[in-house]
Amino acid sequence: MQQGDLGILVEPRRDTGGSALYLAPLRAIASFARAKPLAAIGALIIVLMVVAAVAAPAIARQDPARINTRAAFLPPSTAHWFGTDNYGRDMFSRIIYGSRVALEVGLLGTLLGVGGGSLIGLLCGYFGGRLDLVLMRVIDAVQAFPGLILAMAIVGVVGPSLTMAFIAIAITLIARPARVVRGSVLSAKATPWVESARLLGASDARIMFRHILPNVLAPIIVLASLTLGIAILVEASLSFLGLGVQPPTPAWGSMLSGAGANYFSTYPLLAIFPGVAISLAVFAFNLFGDGLRDVLDPRLRGAR
Repeated sequence: MQQGDLGILVEPRRDTGGSALYLAPLRAIASFARAKPLAAIGALIIVLMVVAAVAAPAIARQDPARINTRAAFLPPSTAHWFGTDNYGRDMFSRIIYGSRVALEVGLLGTLLGVGGGSLIGLLCGYFGGRLDLVLMRVIDAVQAFPGLILAMAIVGVVGPSLTMAFIAIAITLIARPARVVRGSVLSAKATPWVESARLLGASDARIMFRHILPNVLAPIIVLASLTLGIAILVEASLSFLGLGVQPPTPAWGSMLSGAGANYFSTYPLLAIFPGVAISLAVFAFNLFGDGLRDVLDPRLRGAR
């Protein structure tokens, strides 16, 4: 306490602005976890997966590509937490490094697919006319094929590689965000603030990217979170078929198709560990995407 000019004891001011700034995100995370516990579990799994991918050299001490046939088919132990495969390679290291491939291909494929589809939807919804007609027919053609079949066809024609894997995934994911964003833009285009911006002489680019796009970001974010699980599953499927990441790079799908399939009856752990990793990753992104949709979509708030 301090004595003021009139002799009154006054409590000194405390600067809480800095602490409040840091505590606000923590409060938001805690509120989200209380409201959507399943989504919080999914987010926790995603965070652990990202940490494992980033810190793979520190977490996985064994070289995932090192072959030692004398150490083949070892059971789980303190030296090899998940055991070893038919070439004596450490399965734990291969699972950890495989998360890098899954996240890299999934994130790049989702960014390209959702970003490209959103841009197409934005242009079609705003301009309409012949541009809308042509681009939507292209989207219809893409959507006519099952996603995995289309990705297999693209990679099969060009050749399997990491780059072609995420490009193929991006093409298969482009249709849904294009349609969703187009519908949202058609609604936003008729709002009073867009009409006011047009009357004030704002350019089409300014109206689209300054006034319309920020108001349709919520469905784009939700689509991206839900699509990531699909992208990881498609990447695993391509690797399983030999059309994705090529050996000796560790990938969850190729682990299932190689030793996991050949030795399943005698040593099923070779298939169980990568299968569980794929399932957990897809499950986590689906849980998180569902929770994010409920939070960001005003029509669903309070529905669950």
